[in-house]
Amino acid sequence: MKDTTQQFEQVMASCRELFAKKLHDYGAAWRIMRPVSVTDQIFIKANRIRSLETKGVSLVGEGIRPEFVAIVNYGIIGLIQLELGYAERDDMTPEQALSHYDRWAKQTLELMLKKNHDYDEAWRGMRVSSYTDLILMKLYRTKQIEGLDGKTLVSEGIDANYMDMINYAVFGLIKLDFGE
Repeated sequence: MKDTTQQFEQVMASCRELFAKKLHDYGAAWRIMRPVSVTDQIFIKANRIRSLETKGVSLVGEGIRPEFVAIVNYGIIGLIQLELGYAERDDMTPEQALSHYDRWAKQTLELMLKKNHDYDEAWRGMRVSSYTDLILMKLYRTKQIEGLDGKTLVSEGIDANYMDMINYAVFGLIKLDFGE
């Protein structure tokens, strides 16, 4: 489990680094996004991964890894937006955004560690393409919950689905970065 925690933290550090650089370039422009738009943005990224996995070729020149990083970062953006609501403008300093990022990354790691304990690292025996399919399934579930205005009878909420998507994307990145 120690390797998993270290690998998770390394992957998250590289995702955070890109997030911080984009904060420098764009500010927190994402604050205007409503959660449903964040969900759709994650859908675009997951769908592109599946397309690349199926076709085996990228005409744009970017591969699967950047899309998994984007899913991690948009997942955290989604969690922030769910918590704070969307804004009419960029209303957050980079320091504030990174503080929120770090808190959600920590909570997502804690959730992964609990599930990883219970599932005995079953994710290590899975294919990267299965993470893609699971992310897409979580996206369809999230869209359904959004269509119900978040009112579910027995299911976890949108936040839990975002955290699961982040964790599956991190698992994909661990496999891509560190191998089997």
